[in-house]
Amino acid sequence: MKNLWLILVLLLPSALLAHGGVVTSADPRATSAGQEILRSGGSSTDAAIAMMLALSVVEPQSSGIGGGGFMVHHDAASGKIATIDGRETAPAALKPDRFLGADGKPKPFVDAFPGGQSVGIPGNVALAALAHKKWGKLPWPKLFAPAIKLAEDGYSLSGASYAWLHLIQNTDKDFPALQALYWQNGAPKSPGSLIKNPAQAKLLRAIAAQGPRAFYTGTNASAIIAAAKTALKNPAIITRADLTGYKAKERAALCAPYRSYRVCSMGPPSSGGTTVLQILGLLERFDMKTLGKDDPKSWHLLAEAMFLAYADREKWLGDPDFVPVPIAGLLDKSYLSQRSALISPDKSLESYQAGTPPGAAPRTAALSGENYGTTHFVAVDGAGNITTMTSTVEGPFGSQLLANGAILNNELTDFSFAPEQDGKPVANAPQAGKRPLSSMAPVIVYDAQNKPILALGSAGGKRIIMHVAKTLIAVLDWGLPVRDAIAEPNIFIGGDAVLTEQGTKLDAMQIPLARLGRTVVSSGLPSKVNAIERTPNGWRGTADPRGGGSALDE
Repeated sequence: MKNLWLILVLLLPSALLAHGGVVTSADPRATSAGQEILRSGGSSTDAAIAMMLALSVVEPQSSGIGGGGFMVHHDAASGKIATIDGRETAPAALKPDRFLGADGKPKPFVDAFPGGQSVGIPGNVALAALAHKKWGKLPWPKLFAPAIKLAEDGYSLSGASYAWLHLIQNTDKDFPALQALYWQNGAPKSPGSLIKNPAQAKLLRAIAAQGPRAFYTGTNASAIIAAAKTALKNPAIITRADLTGYKAKERAALCAPYRSYRVCSMGPPSSGGTTVLQILGLLERFDMKTLGKDDPKSWHLLAEAMFLAYADREKWLGDPDFVPVPIAGLLDKSYLSQRSALISPDKSLESYQAGTPPGAAPRTAALSGENYGTTHFVAVDGAGNITTMTSTVEGPFGSQLLANGAILNNELTDFSFAPEQDGKPVANAPQAGKRPLSSMAPVIVYDAQNKPILALGSAGGKRIIMHVAKTLIAVLDWGLPVRDAIAEPNIFIGGDAVLTEQGTKLDAMQIPLARLGRTVVSSGLPSKVNAIERTPNGWRGTADPRGGGSALDE
């Protein structure tokens, strides 16, 4: 049993070409769940829901029904694109100063995320129910069967799950439910250990039979309320009204042209789509194709665009139901041209300040914490419908709390801890009922004939934006197959420094990159990108070669 998960990773393909439907996720067991649903006649949305549920069981450190997500859907019959916001909301008891210490300063993240105060009202079940109502084909209970089987019969603990358990083991002593499920003899269970989760199986059966009310009311509502209230660290109040009042929301897709393509993603309260589209807009005036993937200037330009777009992200983006968000201004061609003019191919900027897009209200920038407990999965069915979804519980194992076997998120620590800065309001300030800012960026790309050619997304906290943007540049400008595009090195921000993925070709580019004026540091920058692409011979699904994901056909 110990090596079963590794054997599955080696046997199941991480890239696959098919004439019919394709599914891809970060865990082979979830990918198999999606394949089972497609082969039963399910839609791409049915398959995506089944993968989300299965990941709730086998990848609990990253996502699940105790968290939230964003879904982007392409309808093959109408050609329309739609999105659903399943982001968690803050309970009514949350006050703007929740994450401030007695001195009035922001608490350290490590003190804020464990326990009840970081738990937002989960959105994934409501998202799934709304998506199924709109685009599902199979009966709702059918989608739960693979996840229930995994929870009841047991599954092999992955190396990734073990690594995260080992990382957080110093806090686990304060979370007995987490220990009871994933620990043995005073330490995290080893990779390959059989994990059974009968409480989660029972909950999944109830949701399958009764619909989302089984999650948001009754005994499960009581379990969520009790988990937060009785937490040994940071206990907090969640009410039945918080849970029954949760609604997943349909929102307009955010689309913008990039060269001959149209790139569509999720709008706020995710910052992912906006920031990815800004990065592309800032780079459009440069001939990235001619520069190519092996020229240090390509990576320099990508880094410069990243710094500028992230500066705008921190200042202007938040939940549009609570603060005015100048999306049109941020993506305005004239504004992006002005911002792009700041970028030189021969020298780094001395500093990177947010701009003032058209229609923006006075506001200040403030950093928010965002961790890496996230996953992505994509499905296309035989009819050509596409569903791309990013799902998360925020940090590894979320808040460390469980309710009926399901990990509860710590999404509220995605808010900016300080509600004001320099006497001005912060867009992502904590507020009751509000959805914290996210970086999740599920994307669908259309060609000049308005046909979908690519769908992708990633895990990685704030790095999600750069994982997705890099992959898009590598496919759309450098002409790489998506698997090779994903495998290109990752790059990110570290304070004023550029972080480059260690052990890659960017190691050799550090000196020429540094000569352009920015400190360059090698860093571990893991990613979990999953994607599908249209080829002349059919759809190709692929998973990030850095992880243990897989792709399977219908």
